[in-house]
Amino acid sequence: MSDQFDLSLEIDLVFKLSKSFDTLKHSYINKSYLVFEGSFWKVVFKKWMKYVILEKGSKFPYILKKRNFSLSLQIIDNIEIQELNKRWLNKSSSTDVLSFPIVDEDYKFADLDFIELGDLFVSYEKALSQSLEQNHSIQFEILWLVSHGFLHLLGWEHSDQKDLDDMINFQHYLISQLDLENESLLTF
Repeated sequence: MSDQFDLSLEIDLVFKLSKSFDTLKHSYINKSYLVFEGSFWKVVFKKWMKYVILEKGSKFPYILKKRNFSLSLQIIDNIEIQELNKRWLNKSSSTDVLSFPIVDEDYKFADLDFIELGDLFVSYEKALSQSLEQNHSIQFEILWLVSHGFLHLLGWEHSDQKDLDDMINFQHYLISQLDLENESLLTF
């Protein structure tokens, strides 16, 4: 398996924090947490893509043959996510995570050397609220939400309980592959 794990992957990531994040006063959020750093996410997505390829974790087989991927992740506030939800999904409420995948079964650019996966948006306010409700860290909650949105970018859906259970199990698997206790997570 180590030979397979020597997959040479490139991740082009656009990472942004909401401007309102700078004024956040919640004592529960330490702005130095790695989940608020683009370099952290680049490493995480690279590791997750390796596991997706090894485990055939995409619903679109052509993705599994690629080695160059692009996506964006923005951590935003409830107002921003509500505006996106209303504009693009015609839902007037805020939500915890939104995914806007570009790839699908009819993806017209599958012959390119890279795959643009799409855009992810996470509400840090919802993440904070849910982390308190679930009694775990905001870092874990943001990882959980991003892993969920990431799988949507790869074609995962949860239209029934079995699909949801499969998706949740794969999210657990992806997160478990990260050595979150080890500061060297940022290295390969």
